[in-house]
Amino acid sequence: MVYSFTNDYSEGAHPRILESLMKSNLIQHTGYSLDCHTEHAARLIRKEIQCENAEVHLIVGGTQTNLITICTALRPFQAVISASTGHINVHETGAIEATGHKVLAMPAADGKLTPALIQEALDFHTDEHMVQPKMVYISNSTEIGTQYKKAEVEALHHICRQKGLYLFMDGARLGSALTSSVNDLTLEDIARLTDVFYIGGTKNGALFGEALVIINDALKPDFRFMIKQRGAMLAKGWLLGIQFEELFQNHLFYELATHANEMADQLKKALIAKGYSFAYDSTTNQLFPIFSDEKIACLEKEFSFNIDKRVDEAHRSIRLVTSWATTQEGVQAFIGAV
Repeated sequence: MVYSFTNDYSEGAHPRILESLMKSNLIQHTGYSLDCHTEHAARLIRKEIQCENAEVHLIVGGTQTNLITICTALRPFQAVISASTGHINVHETGAIEATGHKVLAMPAADGKLTPALIQEALDFHTDEHMVQPKMVYISNSTEIGTQYKKAEVEALHHICRQKGLYLFMDGARLGSALTSSVNDLTLEDIARLTDVFYIGGTKNGALFGEALVIINDALKPDFRFMIKQRGAMLAKGWLLGIQFEELFQNHLFYELATHANEMADQLKKALIAKGYSFAYDSTTNQLFPIFSDEKIACLEKEFSFNIDKRVDEAHRSIRLVTSWATTQEGVQAFIGAV
């Protein structure tokens, strides 16, 4: 049987989440996320970020969360700045552009935006004949496994305040970023430095779901109307509430992300010891080792993974993703196969 390192949502959900869902299965709930579990999950998240005024919305998936947030924040002529590798630019089928909002994609070798890149986008878009940049979109961790340090987010926060821009953090893999060996950010820091961000559940042990946290009061009014209009208001919203309740009442969110990072770290150390290099300096649960075409063909017989890019005529980088459910046996089997 082929073992998968293709993504971090190949398995269903952590048993504690499934157990909680089963316990509540025959209990009647109020719909549309107005239930007691969703309310409790929101309280737990507000406590975690130390921000009682934050508004928390639970949404089924990341693309919907990005789309609704960006469309709510922007006026028709405004645009969002993203790294060229950003999820909204590469992996969302033009969802943002389909609404009439342009994604201003800035090349960033490490997948991270900087104040200089933001200023470059602002300097190019100067008048009413062009779209007006209004939001900065970042991912932590990024689509290539890198992550932002506190000083970097503080610098982005500063320029966004200076230039009147919203700062939005995509947290689909925020758990992995927060529990990596080099992290110095907390959820409290993120709440202080961004206008809106979300906490990913889909890629960290939940069946599905993301917790969107709105800090800036300007983005809060009528947000549920936008959720409903975009088809993202789950009738059985308690299914989201129960999952985030379980993730945040006993530190499960951090435990699952820590496991994913530990599995990735074992792979990384073993590959480095064998002399292999990486396309990016990832510190989270996504790795991009470089192998020969011949080696990749051999590995594909036993493992599934994504091909990243061509490095030279004979070598390509692949993407290995570990998860909350990645087994020690799977990691050791890959190392042995290499």
